[in-house]
Amino acid sequence: MKHLLLTALLFCFASTGFAQTNLISYDDLSYLLHNNINKADTFFTAKGHTLVKKDEKKNLRNYSLKIPGGTYVNTNVRVDGRRMYVEMETNELAQYNMIYNSISQYLDKESATPDVQTFTVKDLGVIYVMVNDAVPYNPIRREYTIRIVANKGITAYN
Repeated sequence: MKHLLLTALLFCFASTGFAQTNLISYDDLSYLLHNNINKADTFFTAKGHTLVKKDEKKNLRNYSLKIPGGTYVNTNVRVDGRRMYVEMETNELAQYNMIYNSISQYLDKESATPDVQTFTVKDLGVIYVMVNDAVPYNPIRREYTIRIVANKGITAYN
């Protein structure tokens, strides 16, 4: 009985430690922007996201992650030439916090207007964050649109 309780307790600590592994961070964004779009398929699948739409002609991929509690993270990845653009729509506060906390040590410049927060991140690019009220209105939940535009020097490898 004591052994079973200890095993259950260890499992709970292990699962909470890996609870945010499916959320996207600075390192994940850097990996995505430096690699081609085909590696994004493998990357998002490993993170637990599902491929919703794949358009070979437009070099566009849409991924979705449903999180328990009614929250979600929808990610659009687009290639234009050799540069990749990432756009995330989410109502998961932990995703916004994950990106904000992981880029904080790499910030070159940060600015904000009433509608948009802008972060210039070293070795990555510019991150634009727009925050809107959720529909239907919920004072606890907000909707975040996060757009990542890579620096000119960052191109995807084949």
